[in-house]
Amino acid sequence: MDAALFSPSSLFHGDGDSDGDGEDEQQQLHVERTHAFPGMDLKIREFSFHQLNANLLWPGTFAFTEWLVQNQSLLHGQRVLELGSGTGALAIFLRRSFGVDITTSDYDDKEIEENIAYNCSANGLDVLPHVRHTWGDTFPTLEPDWDLVIASDILLYVKQYANLIKTLCFLLKAYRPRDSNTGSGNSHDKRAITISGNQVQLQAPTFLMSWRRRIGKEDEAIFFTGCEEAGLAVQHLGSRVYCISSRKNV
Repeated sequence: MDAALFSPSSLFHGDGDSDGDGEDEQQQLHVERTHAFPGMDLKIREFSFHQLNANLLWPGTFAFTEWLVQNQSLLHGQRVLELGSGTGALAIFLRRSFGVDITTSDYDDKEIEENIAYNCSANGLDVLPHVRHTWGDTFPTLEPDWDLVIASDILLYVKQYANLIKTLCFLLKAYRPRDSNTGSGNSHDKRAITISGNQVQLQAPTFLMSWRRRIGKEDEAIFFTGCEEAGLAVQHLGSRVYCISSRKNV
């Protein structure tokens, strides 16, 4: 397996990071690599270069994959949304391995969406549903019904923390489960996992984030403090996996 690095394009929010005037937006070159995931190899087409930095795979994706395999009961029967999907590799793995009802999401960019669709087809899947969303902007869905939101290695740029937190607050606080329209009530699903011998209760909606990229502790603190100030609860589950949820559901 070729070593690769992945930068989630959803870190960018149209703030002038690109110096191009449109002429630099040439057709993107791609490279296809085979990556080893638990129990399978996936053929993933990656951008050699992408102006929004949505090119390759970071190690955090593989670490999170292993954690999710160990705690796969959390995925059963859940509707899942991945933020910062990049190439779509994690979502493709979860769909192929566990049949997860998963939607990919990334910066509002056509090339990213098309590349995820390509990777789905290359790995024998129907194209997964996709949401083009720039963090901090109005979310395309007014009543989000994803029980579980996931992401890996998305805290690289401090200037995007406020936008990410705004999107998370919407997804977690405006959550409306599908069965709320059936008259069955809104008893949010609770799942239990065992971490280091201790049982942890997770309740939908939940954001699970794996963070493997090393940045300064001061920068990490800005994000987690920002979440708490916005009414979100943060819990470290070990292995640098964090659970973030609306405080009213804790």
